[in-house]
Amino acid sequence: MIVDSHVHLTRDFGGPVERARHLLTFADRLGIGNMVLMLGPNLIETPNPDGIRADNDFVWKVLEAFPQRYIGYVYLSVAHPEFSIEEMKRCIVDGPMRGIKLWVCRKCSDPAADKIAEKATELGVPILQHTWIKITGNMPGESEPKDLVALARRHPAGRFLMAHSGGDWERGIRTIEDTPNIITDLSGGHPEAGQTEFAVKYLGAERVVWGSDADGRSLASQLAKVTSANISEAEKGLILAGNIERILKL
Repeated sequence: MIVDSHVHLTRDFGGPVERARHLLTFADRLGIGNMVLMLGPNLIETPNPDGIRADNDFVWKVLEAFPQRYIGYVYLSVAHPEFSIEEMKRCIVDGPMRGIKLWVCRKCSDPAADKIAEKATELGVPILQHTWIKITGNMPGESEPKDLVALARRHPAGRFLMAHSGGDWERGIRTIEDTPNIITDLSGGHPEAGQTEFAVKYLGAERVVWGSDADGRSLASQLAKVTSANISEAEKGLILAGNIERILKL
């Protein structure tokens, strides 16, 4: 079974359960078994603690409805580190979630991220950090791959996932090459030929996971990044399932 390591439910119809069921109809066609869900329906760039909790409650409802299909990451904010520690206890220690999602409220190189990373390392859960390199300039709090490298090197026992391969994937992948506790995900961006082969060349297949970034991206076009890649079947198996299963202890 394929594991999609990066999905959202932002399409505006029905509640969380209806949206989750709809996405599964497409996943079933493609042999995608588990889907890692994060963030709520509205994608607020700088949420307050109430908004963060509401987003996590949204994900929790999906996990309760489809416990055999969806895996949850708790959404946290570097702008609210003390609250984030409390939310980790609620959603991971006392709840069903298996990882952490950081987005664009503040760069992850900020020292305020250290408390979150320390607790994540203690709990043995990964941090998935949105990263992007934009020629037009990033949002003020939007991390680039170099920001994640700074955080990961301060916490060498932690496990980190670089979302979207940094957007500009050639630069993003080379940026994390010498930081072995960072794994790249392939989600989002256009399904360009060569991305997966480039990641395997510079990182090794064990440091690459597949994700779609649905429902903002099509499952089929994103899946083609791996199924059409010129790599071995064993390497495809690691990227499509084996690596994320190991990381999340599925």
